[in-house]
Amino acid sequence: MKNWSYLYLILFLFACSNKQEKTLPKERALTESVYASATVQPDSLYQVYAIVSGLIDTNLIEEGDLVSKDQHLFQIINNTPKLNTQNAQFALNLAQENYRGSATILNSIESEIEAAKLKLKNDSINYFRQKNLWNQNIGSKAQYDNKKLNYELASNQLKVLQNKLNRTKNELQTALKQAQNKYQSAAITTKDFTVNSKINGKVYALYKEPGEIVNSMEPLASIGSAKRFIIELLVDEVDIVRITLNQEVLINLDAYNDIIFKGKISKIYPKKDERNQTFVVEANFNEQPKVLYPGLSGEANIIIAKKEKVLTIPKAYLNDNNEVETDDGFVAVKTGLQNMDYIEILSGISKDTFIYKQN
Repeated sequence: MKNWSYLYLILFLFACSNKQEKTLPKERALTESVYASATVQPDSLYQVYAIVSGLIDTNLIEEGDLVSKDQHLFQIINNTPKLNTQNAQFALNLAQENYRGSATILNSIESEIEAAKLKLKNDSINYFRQKNLWNQNIGSKAQYDNKKLNYELASNQLKVLQNKLNRTKNELQTALKQAQNKYQSAAITTKDFTVNSKINGKVYALYKEPGEIVNSMEPLASIGSAKRFIIELLVDEVDIVRITLNQEVLINLDAYNDIIFKGKISKIYPKKDERNQTFVVEANFNEQPKVLYPGLSGEANIIIAKKEKVLTIPKAYLNDNNEVETDDGFVAVKTGLQNMDYIEILSGISKDTFIYKQN
């Protein structure tokens, strides 16, 4: 008798331990969202670079300083561009003298042309005089041929000199323009040794100190807006197609504990980061906290859709085949919105249908 009682007790406990949890679908407001990690950054944040290489002579700013557009930030020293500018100036002066000076190559050729014109005039007079005499059978054929040859040679020499003048003028003009361009380029390079701010903003970081070597590949500082901040969100590639501009964002920053800030999507960057398989999305605060610093981090939920009164079940009650277990067996259901805990049921069961939790 004792053995049978013990056996009944074991069977009862076994049945109780295998009894599935059950529940009824419930109507509730449901919000579907996409999770993203969040980082606060100043608006218009950019890194300052030097266009030329050299040594930092002076830092004209400190971290935390407010700067205005075109304000001087760094002074860089390097003698090579100055020497290049001086050489370019010398070359320009020489090109100007060759083209416009009183003792230029062009003046020399023009003098040769004037002499050639006088010779042509003289040879022309002699030729036509001898030609008239020859037509009257006066003089010898040798004299006539000699005068004619001198006239033709003088005419050709004048054409050669005129062509030489035009060609030399074009060459000197080209040389002058090239010298002007080289000088302007060298002068611009010299000006580039003063690094200026591109925006009105605040200095958030300095990376170089006076005496350090700089080049065009390493940043000197980070500057961004002093008052306006944005939220930089990293969205997984499986969710990015669901993100659109102006969607509502709920942001929870670690520095502000349980305070939830609201914002809206303002920009979606189209290139994926291959390292972590995410896309960068930017959002603006609806009402920005009074105190913010670059790099403050937290979490965000991007609202995809909202419904005020929908039939839902816990996600643990739905199997991989979109079925729920009822008193009548497994039933296929059509689902809609979902969040971390609940999923909307569009059809298949009613609010009076008991369903069982899946193991």
